[in-house]
Amino acid sequence: MTEWEVASGIARRLREAGYEALFAGGCVRDRLLQREPKDYDVATNATPAQVLSLFPKSNEVGAHFGVMLVKQQGHVIEVATFRTDGSYSDGRRPDHVVFATAEEDAQRRDFTINGLFEDPQSGEIIDFVGGRDDLSAGQIRAIGDASQRFQEDSLRLMRAIRFASSLGFSIEEKTWAAICKHAPLLARISPERIREELSRMLVHPSRARSFQLLTDSGLFVHFWPEVMALIGCEQPPEWHPEGDVFVHTRIMLELLEPDAPLELALAVMLHDIAKPPTRTIDEGAGGRIRFNGHDALGAQMAAEMLRRLRYSNDVIDAVVPMVARHMQFMHVQQMRTAKLKRFMASPTFTQELELHRVDCKSSNGFTDNLEYLIDKREEFSNEPLIPAPLVTGRDLINAGLKPGPLFSEILETIQVEQLEGRLQTREQGLAYFQEHWPISQQD
Repeated sequence: MTEWEVASGIARRLREAGYEALFAGGCVRDRLLQREPKDYDVATNATPAQVLSLFPKSNEVGAHFGVMLVKQQGHVIEVATFRTDGSYSDGRRPDHVVFATAEEDAQRRDFTINGLFEDPQSGEIIDFVGGRDDLSAGQIRAIGDASQRFQEDSLRLMRAIRFASSLGFSIEEKTWAAICKHAPLLARISPERIREELSRMLVHPSRARSFQLLTDSGLFVHFWPEVMALIGCEQPPEWHPEGDVFVHTRIMLELLEPDAPLELALAVMLHDIAKPPTRTIDEGAGGRIRFNGHDALGAQMAAEMLRRLRYSNDVIDAVVPMVARHMQFMHVQQMRTAKLKRFMASPTFTQELELHRVDCKSSNGFTDNLEYLIDKREEFSNEPLIPAPLVTGRDLINAGLKPGPLFSEILETIQVEQLEGRLQTREQGLAYFQEHWPISQQD
């Protein structure tokens, strides 16, 4: 059964028991936009205890807030009692709730487009908040008093940006003013919740607009203020005719493929994060702008920023090397084959290549190094970039050599010869070892 069929069945069971039951929120919005809903929520006047009596295997985790999770046919449907919310002392969730009517329930939701209900049986849309008009107008509008909505749950500041970007909507004037005014309230929100909203923005094709809106609203100031320093950080016009570092970064985000993974989007956003603190003007070179060491410092800053939002070690371990290595692409044509193969053997190389592509396309347009690497990838494709070593540590020990600094030097040198193509078989590797490091010399 589809999730819609399961949710409809749950609503039907509630109605048969004498209760109201309506689809609510995002699923109604998405259906009106002719999009496939991510999930279905049912709103009802049945209390959690009454829902539990009809669906005994329900999860009561959210019962204090009137929310039950009903599991059927492999789907989990949220069934929530119509309610009004009490005060939000933590700026996150209500201290208590009062069960109410559908109209009162709509009034406590965040944005008008999320305050719609649908009768699952008739398909009738029930709109107490003007959500259909805002859907038609393509705008995000807070329900009731915008300031109050954002003070209740300040994560709504981030959600407004995400909805505007992902739906391609504008933000209604009073709602936008309230976002800008109450941006400091993000300080009340846990890093994890901010991270989840940011990540959802970055994996969506509209990521560049989210980047712009997070900046224009001042929201970045309250979790990643380093981004704000990109604005007005001028670059050498001969290399970056597009403008300052912020413009450059935004264009790169625009150029990414729609399905770009989170790690790549983060690396693009953070690849030049250290340009502001490393910016100098070389008066001896005609006033040339330089950013010496911005790649190394940028890797350190990126790691700290990602840890600030509690990103996983896997994400950090993928993003930080991309930031650290992005300037090395300008030297690939001068690399020896062994060094080039090691460079290309990075687990994030494919994403780094895409970062380099959009980096070039958003600035000077030079693609020589990109084309060179694409050709080399084809040239090296018939065998592993880093093949199994011809000579191992065990071979050296068997030859009577004791582990130590020279031990590692020998293995490194033989591997370089192998990667350069000058040694191709185990026999050649062992012969090279005996020729250059006769055992008699080790005594």
